[in-house]
Amino acid sequence: MQYINGHIEPNEGRYDSMRYNRAGCSGLKLPEVCLGLWHNFGDAAAMDRMEELIYTAFDNGITHMDAANNYGPSSGSAERNLGRILGRGLRNYRDELVISTKAGYPMWNGPYGDGGSRKYLLASLDQSLERMGLDYVDIFYHHRMDPDTPLEETVGALDSAVKSGKALYVGLSNYDGETMKRASRMLDELHCPFIINQNRYSIFDRTIERNGLKDAANELGKGIITFSPLAQGLLTDRYLHGIPSDSRIARDGRFLNSSAITKERLEQIRELNDVASHRGQTLAEMALAWILKDGSITSVLIGASKPSQILDDIGALKNLSFSDDELRSIDRISLGNDTE
Repeated sequence: MQYINGHIEPNEGRYDSMRYNRAGCSGLKLPEVCLGLWHNFGDAAAMDRMEELIYTAFDNGITHMDAANNYGPSSGSAERNLGRILGRGLRNYRDELVISTKAGYPMWNGPYGDGGSRKYLLASLDQSLERMGLDYVDIFYHHRMDPDTPLEETVGALDSAVKSGKALYVGLSNYDGETMKRASRMLDELHCPFIINQNRYSIFDRTIERNGLKDAANELGKGIITFSPLAQGLLTDRYLHGIPSDSRIARDGRFLNSSAITKERLEQIRELNDVASHRGQTLAEMALAWILKDGSITSVLIGASKPSQILDDIGALKNLSFSDDELRSIDRISLGNDTE
């Protein structure tokens, strides 16, 4: 990305090497690697670094930027900062971007700032659009299941978001397979374009395989975009020799703390790193490739604090093929399964 005469000029070859997959049976295509704004886009982040991350992603075909109302810290700051970056020139390329946001976790005080109620979801979407300076988002997600709100109400709010023109598509995040099926039936009856699920998935976290989400999404023709593919950095070379002083564990223990680095986990990381080395990949590249290996996952969301991390993660797309022996080894190491 360059500034020429006060305007940004993206890389002309930005679409040459990225692959794009349809989100389920919809017409919307998403890049296989997308940029998540969960970390590194909050109040403490420098604007020039955030711009560099966004521009590096876009210059390399990453057209999808994923936010949520509570991303920061503080809550709302990731959306505000994305809005500022859009306002500094990227808004000229709005039609080349897929921008998503979510609501479902606590956002403001009182009984109406959390959950899945119609009041919360539609108010939150309005606030998100204002923070980002947008008329609409491409995908609006309900961020989590809410047992205290009738599913029909949550689904109806998502439908209203589309019919009001404030969202083009809707998605569900952190739903299990059975609840997603129920919601999907309701959304289909409303002719609401529900196209994608967003869930945690990695070599170390197979929840969507156990709770039926992965099978249900493929059965119903809905896409899946996954977050935390590197298990908060565990599936990288960062922790092969302990906990570095500049690591996420050392700097910010909110989502990953030192208790996660057990002797057994370190041994798993080292063994997985050996498998990756034999494949000619870094551990991070293999972890991303493993998620995308069988075509059942639409895209994988990455986080980055440096542009080089984005480029490294895109490198995973060069080799998505795994032998049966490699897959058995990964399962044996990560799950403790004796599949030999």
